[in-house]
Amino acid sequence: MSQTISITAIASVSPLGNDSETIWKNYQNPEPSFHIQLLDRKNTCVGALDEESKAEVSALRHSDTKYNSLDNSVLFAMLASRQAIAKAGWSKQDVFGINIGSSRGATDLFENHFKEYIATGSAPTLTSPTTTLGNISSWVAHDLQSSGPEISHSITCSTALHAVLNGVAWLRSGMADKFLVGGSEAPLTDFTIAQMRALKIYSRSQDEYPNRALDLEKKQNTLILGEGAGVCCLEIGKKENALAYIEGIGYATEILEHNISISAEADCFQKSMRMALANTDLSEVGAIVMHAPGTIKGDLTEYKAIEKVFGSKLPLLTSNKWKIGHTFGASGILSMELAILMLQHNQFVGVPFAKKQEQTQSIRKVLVNAVGFGGNAVSILLSL
Repeated sequence: MSQTISITAIASVSPLGNDSETIWKNYQNPEPSFHIQLLDRKNTCVGALDEESKAEVSALRHSDTKYNSLDNSVLFAMLASRQAIAKAGWSKQDVFGINIGSSRGATDLFENHFKEYIATGSAPTLTSPTTTLGNISSWVAHDLQSSGPEISHSITCSTALHAVLNGVAWLRSGMADKFLVGGSEAPLTDFTIAQMRALKIYSRSQDEYPNRALDLEKKQNTLILGEGAGVCCLEIGKKENALAYIEGIGYATEILEHNISISAEADCFQKSMRMALANTDLSEVGAIVMHAPGTIKGDLTEYKAIEKVFGSKLPLLTSNKWKIGHTFGASGILSMELAILMLQHNQFVGVPFAKKQEQTQSIRKVLVNAVGFGGNAVSILLSL
C-alpha cells in the first residue's frame, strides 16, 4: 500500500466480553461461549453476550430516553465505539468519519413491529426510522457528537471488512485523516434463526463443540449464530500508539450460480488474498484468521483457496466461529480483533478440535478473511 494505515484502537462487545484482557483470557479457554435459548420454537444454541456486557448495554439504553427505542444492533455499536475512541484518544474536537455496517440490521425491532402490525393493523410510529440500516452509523455519530462523514452499508457477512476497505480508501484519498470502522449484529431472533434452518445450515449437534469450524471432515453443517459488534480506529500514517498496521487489502466477487453460491475452490478468496499479499513474501504470513463459518462447503472451499495461494507451506489456520458463533456483518472485525491479539501476544490461538498446529516462529503478519452470500470476499493483511 502506498500509505501506512495505523490501527490505533479496537473495541468490541461479544460473547467473549467487552475489554481486551477479558477477551484474550477467554480465547485461552478451550470451551465455546455458547448458551441455549428458546428461539424459533426450539431450544437453540447461540453465542449471546456475556452477562456483564448485557448489563452495560442495558445501562446505555436507559441512559437517554432517545435510546429506549433503538435496536440492540445500534446499542452494541455505540458501546464498542465509545470504548474505541477513548482508547485511541479521540475527542469531540477531532474530525473523523464513521462507517459501521450490518448484515441484517434491526432484526429484533423489525420482527416485533411487524407482529404488532399484524395484530393491530397499525405500525408503531418509530418503526421506519428505527429499522433502517443507516440507523447504526447515524446513532453512533450522534452519541459521539462527531462531525465527519457517516456511512452505513450491508454486504452480508463481509460487511465489517468492507467498512475497513472504505475507511482505507477515504484515508488514502486525503479526504479524511481518521475513520471509525466496523460492524454490528444482533441476529438472535426467531425469524433469523428460522431462515438459517430453512437453508439447512444451522447446527443440530449436541457435542461439546456444536460449531465445527475448520473440521474439514464433518458430515453436517454446524453454523451457530452469535451477536456482537466491533469497531477499530484507523489513522493515516505510522502512529506511535498503533496496535497494528494494515499492510495489504484485497477484495473480489464471484459470478452467482444461486443466491448463496461460492465456487469449489473459492475463486473470490483466491483473488482477494492474492491482492492483499501482492507485495508480501508468503513465508512471512504467520497465521490466517479464516471466515470458516462451520458449514461443510464454506470451510472446505476457503481451505482449498488457501492451498491454491500458499501451496504446501500453509500458515497457521484458525477461526473464532467455534467459540462465539457467526456474527454475520460483525464477524470480520471480530476476526481482526483476534488477529491483533495474536500479534500483540505473539501467540497463536487455534481451534481445539482441529489438527494440532505448532507455532515455530514469531507471528508478525496475520491475514484476515471474510466472505458473504454471493461471494463478496475481503482479505486484510495486518502487521506489527
